[in-house]
Amino acid sequence: MPLEEPARLARDLASHGFTADREAITLLAGAEDPESALRVAVEAASEDELKLSAAAVRDALEAGPRGRRDPISDGAATPAGSTGDAAGAGRGSTRSNPSVSGGDGGVRRPSDGGGAPVETEGSGGAVDGGGRTVDPRSLSVGNDMTGRSTGTGEYGDFVATFRDRYERLAGQLRGRVAHRNAAALEASPGGGEAGMVGMIADISSTKNGHWIVDLEDTTDIFPCLVMKDKPVAGVVDELLHDEVVAVEGALSEDGKILFVDDLHFPNVPRTFEPSTADRPVQAALVSDVHVGSQEFMADAWQRFAAWLHTGAAERIEYLLVAGDMVEGVGVYPGQDEQLDIVDVFAQYEAFAEYLAEVPGDLEIVMIPGNHDAVRLAEPQPGFQEDLREIMAVHDARVVSNPAVVTIEGVSILMYHGVSLDEVIAELPEAKASYDDPQKAMYQLLKKRHVAPQFGGHTRLAPEDRDYLVVDEVPDVFHTGHVHKLGWGKYRGVLAVNSGCWQAQTEFQKRVNIDPDAGYAPVLDLETLELTVHKFA
Repeated sequence: MPLEEPARLARDLASHGFTADREAITLLAGAEDPESALRVAVEAASEDELKLSAAAVRDALEAGPRGRRDPISDGAATPAGSTGDAAGAGRGSTRSNPSVSGGDGGVRRPSDGGGAPVETEGSGGAVDGGGRTVDPRSLSVGNDMTGRSTGTGEYGDFVATFRDRYERLAGQLRGRVAHRNAAALEASPGGGEAGMVGMIADISSTKNGHWIVDLEDTTDIFPCLVMKDKPVAGVVDELLHDEVVAVEGALSEDGKILFVDDLHFPNVPRTFEPSTADRPVQAALVSDVHVGSQEFMADAWQRFAAWLHTGAAERIEYLLVAGDMVEGVGVYPGQDEQLDIVDVFAQYEAFAEYLAEVPGDLEIVMIPGNHDAVRLAEPQPGFQEDLREIMAVHDARVVSNPAVVTIEGVSILMYHGVSLDEVIAELPEAKASYDDPQKAMYQLLKKRHVAPQFGGHTRLAPEDRDYLVVDEVPDVFHTGHVHKLGWGKYRGVLAVNSGCWQAQTEFQKRVNIDPDAGYAPVLDLETLELTVHKFA
């Protein structure tokens, strides 16, 4: 059947006030007359029923239309012999990954550590002792600060945020060095080995090409000298202001400076082993939809939504959207000339219509981005109530940016990714670039903070705790923002930047960014392998 048919049926159901699980959509699309079948199913639904199940649709099609004074069907709809086949593959079949064309296949880009596409057996869920299908899905959200903002913008709020950042990250580092605080180092007579954990207050170079890194803790600031001929000098170009590191070396004889022999980031432990799901289930990772832009690729999104209704996508039970659902209004100068929808509420209403095209049984989690109608300063709360209501399609969850979403035991750190611009601008191209956005993500994992530098491009909001600290190592790190597709593994953590659904804008042309648009990375939660599907 054409890929567009399931999505069209989902839109028609939404116009009647219904959603449906994907098997129900498959039954309707497989009917001899899908439109008549849809009308029969809607007619048979009770008034308080909002979601059509496969069983309800099957019963309605078998019973045929009911008599009404104003019938919505001219004749009985004959159900097709198929009870779940779609696009040649039904639930329980083996899925293949043919070459890319119209979203039916998987494509991999060269990657430093990403897994190859795999084929696994389908699963319709566990069965209990009574023969009933049991939904094994589990989803929880952590680090969601929506409705919990405490910051007032006062100086004391910023002090509290940075003190919390220091204490939590220092706690991960103190065991690696013989730590003495800045005040203790200043009071020491000099000489001997020493170590310190601190937040980077400043980085400067000497006339001889050495580096002075000023570290600050809760007692004072102490200068640390990195000699250019030391191996540790190779990581100085990775340092950002306000990140927390540990150094060890030797105090000068006068006790005024610490000569650095080694430097430690909080980092992901080398022994880290990611968790996986215990069944073959998948999640689609997307971001930067940008509905409302003249460059929004509606056709590509609709092909993606239609594909999700087919047997080729039967194991995809989760959809994670990493921000920028809409283009927004007033985000940058001259943006109004590039808008297809000029009212931001109308943009979200249009986005909700596009979201309604995906299967109704998907578990959906979304976080905001810098184009969305929330504060720009991070962490960003998950929208005001009026916008949350507009986007509540398929009971989608809207949480803050960043957030940790745990799906069937697999923890996924979702962060829109504004700080990636700063990391790419500050670090050498070999360590962070737009062409390989996952490398910039590795740096954030190494620093265990998604936006370490304050006062630059990334706006940070003071809260009673720093929600941007990465306390627990995630199994997967998902970002967007830079409109580039890239993925790879860093010490066992899969980092994925999922591209976008917006063609190249005039602004991107000026800054020489060629976006990777119309891609949908699909994560196998059982193996943590990634397959990328192209729909543009």
